[in-house]
Amino acid sequence: MSKPLAIPPKRALASKEATLFKDLLNHYETKQLKKGLKTADQILKKYPEHGETLCMKGLVLAHMGRREEGIDLVKKGVRFDLTSHICWHVFGLIQKGEKNYEEALKSYTQALRFDRENLNILRDAAQLQTQLRIFDGLVETRSTLLRLRPNVRQHWVGLAVAHHLNGNLTEARKILENYQRTLKNVPDYDIEHSETLLYYVHLLEEIGDLDEALSVLDSNAKTRAIVDRTAIMEIRARVLTRKQSEEAEHAWRSLLEHNPDCYDYYRGYLSNMGVELGERNCCALRVLKEFSASIPKATAPRRLALTISVGDAFKELAKPYLLTGLAKGIPSLFADIKSLYKDKEKQQVIEDIVEASLTPTDPSSSTDVEPTTYLWTLYFLAQHHAYLSRAEKALSILETALSHTPTLPELHLCKARVLKRAGDYYGAARCVNDARLLDGQDRFLNTKCGKYLLRAGMPEEASTVLGLFTKKDAPSPGADLEDMQSLLYLLEEANSHRQYGKPNLALKKYMAIKKVFDEIDDDQYDFHGYNLRKFTINIYMRLLKWENTLRSHPAYVTAAVEASKPQSSPLSHLFLSANLTDAEKKAKKKAKKAAQKVQDDKKGTDKGLEATPQKDDDRDGLKLLASPDGLEQAAKLLHPLSTFCANNIDVWIAIYDVAVRRKKLLQALTALNHARSLDPEHPELHIRAVHLKKTGTSLYSKLLTYSLSQSSSLLTPSTPTSSYWTHIP
Repeated sequence: MSKPLAIPPKRALASKEATLFKDLLNHYETKQLKKGLKTADQILKKYPEHGETLCMKGLVLAHMGRREEGIDLVKKGVRFDLTSHICWHVFGLIQKGEKNYEEALKSYTQALRFDRENLNILRDAAQLQTQLRIFDGLVETRSTLLRLRPNVRQHWVGLAVAHHLNGNLTEARKILENYQRTLKNVPDYDIEHSETLLYYVHLLEEIGDLDEALSVLDSNAKTRAIVDRTAIMEIRARVLTRKQSEEAEHAWRSLLEHNPDCYDYYRGYLSNMGVELGERNCCALRVLKEFSASIPKATAPRRLALTISVGDAFKELAKPYLLTGLAKGIPSLFADIKSLYKDKEKQQVIEDIVEASLTPTDPSSSTDVEPTTYLWTLYFLAQHHAYLSRAEKALSILETALSHTPTLPELHLCKARVLKRAGDYYGAARCVNDARLLDGQDRFLNTKCGKYLLRAGMPEEASTVLGLFTKKDAPSPGADLEDMQSLLYLLEEANSHRQYGKPNLALKKYMAIKKVFDEIDDDQYDFHGYNLRKFTINIYMRLLKWENTLRSHPAYVTAAVEASKPQSSPLSHLFLSANLTDAEKKAKKKAKKAAQKVQDDKKGTDKGLEATPQKDDDRDGLKLLASPDGLEQAAKLLHPLSTFCANNIDVWIAIYDVAVRRKKLLQALTALNHARSLDPEHPELHIRAVHLKKTGTSLYSKLLTYSLSQSSSLLTPSTPTSSYWTHIP
């Protein structure tokens, strides 16, 4: 065992001050910040260059809201004592609070050089390594934690998860098996133990040891060590299917009896029979009919049968399904069967069935259809014709329905949708507002109204409507919705500003969407410790997998592509603040004062280590639009999409536009080739191809002219190639 390092003379404290320093640490841990600040000042009176005290005082000040002053003190303390693990740990905490995870991990690594067995630093370092996906280092850190505290269950599971994330499933299995041997007197129905066993079974399944997975599952299910009965049934059915066991069919049937409306269970049952649900297979149709007869209340088998049936069989199944839905007045009936419209034959059959239901069977009566059934049938037909771009027919049916029942909000919403598709955004907004007025407490109708008002180019009216359900003390409804990370609102407002010629405000909202995803990415940090502490391991592994593909979300894709367009446009720098009218300048000044007032009203004792929101001095996005590093920001926005959205041609065209403006011709050519492989006939592709050829020729000509005009000394091999580009006009 190595000898402990001697305390440097400048770190040594007298007995009284050493006791005060321990009190300072205790005050910080118990959030007694004022006492901690007073104690730190007492020590610094006698030892003004004591690095650890300076760092702790800076940390306390950061928690009290005096962040800048605190950070300066921490940096000063680190300079005074570069060999103190406390100084480096505090510096890491400050950097972590600023979301600078790479630098924070470097600080923790430095701290561990001087105190290799500090549990707090090791735990923090493990969380940062998970956040940064540095799994090799994570395995090493978790191994150290387990070696230091082998009696802590969390450390065993943490090391297994680290090996799993690092791709070493066999080692993860060994860790969990050794962990189970250490357990004694586990209480019945222990949720944490149950989750660990389920994770172990998932791991065995992933490794491919299906017999062992099934054995562990069955034995622990009988003893009630695993308490999640649904998970037991699902895993058992899945494992038996992979084993091609005869018991698999019974396992899937048990699941279907447990939940007869789960589509995944039917897919699993049919897959076990070797039948894909998308195929038009007579065997699958027969099975679904059997389930429909044995479980008459379940709608899933009847709906799935419509997908795979054709011809007369489809007509036979569709008629009772549609008529039952219309008689029950199910508003979502059309949305349910809309996917069937890919087949033109099925589309016509559905239209014939629904229209025939309105024809009276008794010639002596005008109609023998129930009033409510009649109303919902008209509603369905209106959606049907609207979907098929028959706007006049849909509007005619809606007028009939509204004269029958003018107080049904769904009819007004359907009319608004028809008008929107026809290009009448103002009429659509008016119809949605009529629906909203029928039920003032319905948030869905309120949100729809705000959305349609934004599309009609009426942001002030939309703000008034959306403000009915937002916080009254917020600077504005939009600010509250942005704080609540409402992607619907941010995307719609951004698109509205872009459509009506305000690229600065549109860019501002698109960047707000980017900020939302950055915050979601940062928020996962808290779960690295929480999930292992609570043993919710299975959901934690799914969380990490989801976070890895976070920026494939459609809202981020749209925001990234649209936000790159102003930056890749050569006219973006011409949009200056002179475009603001006097009224807009006055409104800007008023909003600025309101935001400042809200900021001043926020008072508290413990501000925490999170960086305080920066004051927004660019509320109109003009500085953002004219930013000199706009192209670099656009490139960073688009970078993840090259992996997550490789089949989206709009993404590759946007990457080309940004790359060619940055004079990255090879990158632009690569993007263009990707786009061509996806759709060689895309209308924007030919324009970019011609533009790239012209740009490349012009740039090569300038490069050649510049090279010939320079002296031979500038063309030596030692001259970096990139230096040529900086001088080319």
